[in-house]
Amino acid sequence: MLASLPEAIDAKSLNAWVEFVLKLQTTGEDARLILNFTEALMAQDVGDTVADAIAVEGNLYHSQWQDLRTRFEALSLNQSDQQWQLLLSDPRLEGIGFYLNELRKVARSKMPVELESLALELSVNGYHAWDQLYNKMAGELRADFEQDGKVSSLSMGQLATKMASPDRSIRQQAFEKMTQAWRTREDLAAMMLNSLGGFRLSLYGRRNWDSVIREPLVMCRMEEKTLDTMWKVVALETKRFQPYIDAKKKLLGIDKFRWYDEFAPCGSADRLYNFDEAGQFIIDNARTFSSDMADFFKMALEKRWVEAEDRPGKRAGAFCTRMGAFRETRVFMTYAGSYENLLTLAHELGHAYHGWVLKDKPHFAGIYPMNLAETASIFIETLVNDAALERTSDPQEKLMLLDQKLQRAYGMFTNLHCRYIFDRAFYDERANGAVSKDRLNELMVKAQKQAFGSLLDESGYHPLFWCSKLHFFISEIPLYNFPYTFGFLFAGGVYDRARKEGAEFADRYTALLAEAGSMTTEELAHKYLDVDLTQEDFWADAVNRALADVDEFVKMVNPSS
Repeated sequence: MLASLPEAIDAKSLNAWVEFVLKLQTTGEDARLILNFTEALMAQDVGDTVADAIAVEGNLYHSQWQDLRTRFEALSLNQSDQQWQLLLSDPRLEGIGFYLNELRKVARSKMPVELESLALELSVNGYHAWDQLYNKMAGELRADFEQDGKVSSLSMGQLATKMASPDRSIRQQAFEKMTQAWRTREDLAAMMLNSLGGFRLSLYGRRNWDSVIREPLVMCRMEEKTLDTMWKVVALETKRFQPYIDAKKKLLGIDKFRWYDEFAPCGSADRLYNFDEAGQFIIDNARTFSSDMADFFKMALEKRWVEAEDRPGKRAGAFCTRMGAFRETRVFMTYAGSYENLLTLAHELGHAYHGWVLKDKPHFAGIYPMNLAETASIFIETLVNDAALERTSDPQEKLMLLDQKLQRAYGMFTNLHCRYIFDRAFYDERANGAVSKDRLNELMVKAQKQAFGSLLDESGYHPLFWCSKLHFFISEIPLYNFPYTFGFLFAGGVYDRARKEGAEFADRYTALLAEAGSMTTEELAHKYLDVDLTQEDFWADAVNRALADVDEFVKMVNPSS
């Protein structure tokens, strides 16, 4: 169809161009559906080899679609602005003008089409293969773990859950076992990271892109000034967590706060929620803000769009994915009855609601950037957590709930920041050649010192974090770190507006989610929150909200002070 497309847009060729764009949109949505569906199959059964094979085929289809889009991008550059506007003015393309303009704008900074097409083709068995190889290596890694006199062979994901144990000896053993296991793969991980980084830098060089941050900023549809302003405020205010960490050390009976103490629980909550109770709790509290949101949650649970069974053979973690033209969403998680599980369910249902809000939008208008992807999920998670805090009269449960909120904020300000600092430092050095595993360890410790400051003891760093964290190896998304912190703080701003305006804000909130794929991040914030993200005011307010519970937590730990 592309081969027969007329070279120029005019009144005579307009219909052919519109039909091609619509076909490109439908095909892209279908290719993504294959990947999303196989991801769900592989998550619910890690031994599903048929799904593995389909995923490989799906990646090929998606790559072919990307090549088709790349060739269309080149054709778009041959059109005058007047010709291009003629295409966008066709009513059949209503709603996707932003996507098409963005496509054309980015195309101006790329290589000639044949080189871009070649890069895409080579990336399937090269660039993305490093990502796939890392995932396979990480998935197969095991370590012997001793608990209650019994030794078990555990995966890295299972060991990670041990890091939330109230028993410090268990947390420490889990951390040390993970570290020992990754030491045996350190050389391979360094090779993979250097290969991924080298591919990106070569591609960026050919495109004359002068910064490694350019691609992730384009993907996030945001300005570098916004990102720099956010990190500036975060770096300045992180030290305000010190009273929280000191109080937590007192509760835990430790004098040095180390990496494996971050998720140590404080307080307690003996209550377990069965799945139906958790769902109803989320629905009831969502209804205090938006009946539309609550009705969706009820429908999604009743239609069993959530795969939550606790059984062997499932992948660790949780996610939500959209089902393309079916206009449905699916949530994957493992529900075991804890309050943390309840929050995870709320979080993923938030993602599902965002997808539902976009169901009537064209596919291209529903592709929102990763920094805005956490808005709906963190919004409902915060709403539910605050509702639980208001309801409880048990001091130990309240302490646990406050700790849950502060743990998340602490991680966003420190853990995610150190990832960003490491990534920038790694790419600076990778530009001059491969970076050794020992140097990668040094860069990681240096990044942690900068991001954590005095919050983490000198003996508590994690040099191999670069090796063990899969986000550094995701080939499709470079520097996949700052979107989390952005999303956390941005969602907090949206939630604060909802608390102030109540149900009157519900329709505007839904509209904000619906337009997340139709404008830049800064435009969205200005339109619906009337804020300028390039200025410090918004970020300072967001940080203050995230730190608002520190004083209450400290007072509960030290009631006499």
